[in-house]
Formats: sequence, structure tokens, C-alpha cells
Amino acid sequence: MRSEAIPHIDPAPIPFAGQWQYELHFPRDLRGPGVARIALRAILAAHSLSELADRAELLASELATNSVRHTKGPAYVRLQWLHPVLRISVWDASPDLPEPADPSADAEDGRGLLILDLVADRWGACPMGEGAGERRGKTIWCELVFA
Repeated sequence: MRSEAIPHIDPAPIPFAGQWQYELHFPRDLRGPGVARIALRAILAAHSLSELADRAELLASELATNSVRHTKGPAYVRLQWLHPVLRISVWDASPDLPEPADPSADAEDGRGLLILDLVADRWGACPMGEGAGERRGKTIWCELVFA
């Protein structure tokens, strides 16, 4: 009787079904969004969620860049895994919520909310800190569903 070895194939890792959260605080500095992109990609790779990385990186970069460009204080990016949803939130000190723009075809900016609409599965914005001692500003968030 001849026995042939059957190759062993490891299945792709299943993303962690529990919840986790990471935050990256950064100053009002043009390097902040780039650092956020690098950290986000590393976190998603570590949690076997690399297939979300391109979309997540685009969304986080857009939100973090807008925070640096349009506000005067610090900001943070929060990455949350709520299986099967990846939520990306950016908080900054400005209470001003974003408003849709109608950029011309040759404009170099003004498409941030359009990008959120096209790439994210859900997104929203909310003012923060109405009570005494609460952090003020706003949070803009978006979600990607892992399929």
C-alpha cells in the first residue's frame, strides 16, 4: 500500500471576532496624517484585516488631513474593530461640522465628503462635549464592513 502525502494548506486567518481599539494622537502637523496611515496599515495587517487597508487608509488620510488643514489644535485618529465593522474616527478641537462642497472639475480640494460617500459603508459627524469637563470639538467617523 502506497501512501502519498497530502499537502497541508493553512486556511487564511479569521479576523479576531472580539473588539479592539487603537488611538493615535497627533499635533497640528502635516506629518500627522502620514503617520496615521502607516499605523493604520500596520494595525490592520496585525489583525488579519489587510483587505480593508486600502479603503481604510484613504478614509483615515482624508479625515486626518482635513483636521490638520482646517483646525488649530491637536487631533486623534481612533481605529475600532466591532466585528464585522471597522470604524475610523477622527476627533479635533473645532466644533464646526463639515459641509458638503460643490468643487469645480479642476479644483484640488473640496471632495472629502464625496470620498466618504463613495468609499465608506456608513459615515457621520457629531459635535462633542456639551457638558462641563467634557472634551469639546467634533468627531467624524466612517465604517467599513468586513465581508
